[in-house]
Amino acid sequence: MRTRLALAATLSLAVIGGTTAIATATPPTPYRDGNKLTPAAQSFTKVTRDTQWKLTRKVRLDFPTYHPQGFALAGDLIFMSSVQIDEKPEKYPEPVDGYDRSTGKGVGHVLVMTREGKLVKDIVVGEGTMYHPGGIDFDGESVWVPVAEYRPNSQSIMYRIDAKSLQVREAFRHRDHVGGAVFDRSSGKVHGVGWGSRKFFTWTQKGDLLRSAANPSHLIDHQDCDYAGAGNQLCSGVTELPTADGGKYELGGLALIDPATDRIRHEVPFPHFSAAGHAVTRNPVALETQGSTLRLLAAPDDAEEASGTDLLVYEATP
Repeated sequence: MRTRLALAATLSLAVIGGTTAIATATPPTPYRDGNKLTPAAQSFTKVTRDTQWKLTRKVRLDFPTYHPQGFALAGDLIFMSSVQIDEKPEKYPEPVDGYDRSTGKGVGHVLVMTREGKLVKDIVVGEGTMYHPGGIDFDGESVWVPVAEYRPNSQSIMYRIDAKSLQVREAFRHRDHVGGAVFDRSSGKVHGVGWGSRKFFTWTQKGDLLRSAANPSHLIDHQDCDYAGAGNQLCSGVTELPTADGGKYELGGLALIDPATDRIRHEVPFPHFSAAGHAVTRNPVALETQGSTLRLLAAPDDAEEASGTDLLVYEATP
């Protein structure tokens, strides 16, 4: 989202070929006010279950998108993390060396594209069995990208990608699965979530672990989070629930979280679905504002699904 779920940049609209295209006229300005929520987060606090969201744009991504994971908005560019799964991990009958499944095989990608859906660069990230990127965040200069093994209780590498040069450098490593990262612009700390967001982490920028705590909320598994101002973060995700006929249902939702206390300040479901039947907040999500309009960008579907991957844009006026 990114800053995935909360870039404070004001957007201008241009009409191209009769369709409304989202564009920015100037580079993003880093949001550094540690005492206020970002405009997107402020607007989000007014969202309720009665808020009317309208799908205003659908952009087909005509390049390999694999299994999208996270968004980071950086001016005119959208960074989207994604995992190419060549061999799915297999569950063991019994744990092996503390793991419940194999590593599988794959390739981690950060796909840099324009807001019109044109691919600028495919950046490969990861190392060995660590090939699964998670939720990502833009700090005003760099995009923070965690890449982990595709299994719980494993290991991860945290990368930083310069948003201008697109150069990649390793920030630190962590002995656990990290499924998402947020850079806290008020404190300079890095926050993260574990497998299924059941754990919350806080590190220094060099990777010194400052805090690890259990997620007190069991409603939504947070997939993608962004800095939201005043030390907070906006998160999106899904929970897969059984239906009465033995099927499965994805409950999508959004939450504003204070990572210092793990307190959820505001939370709402997002009852909209993609062409493939997924909750829109399944994986990559970003929130931003233009005037009184709150805009949500998402890409919930995989390349291998019949519908392919679309960049979906929803708007609401809370």
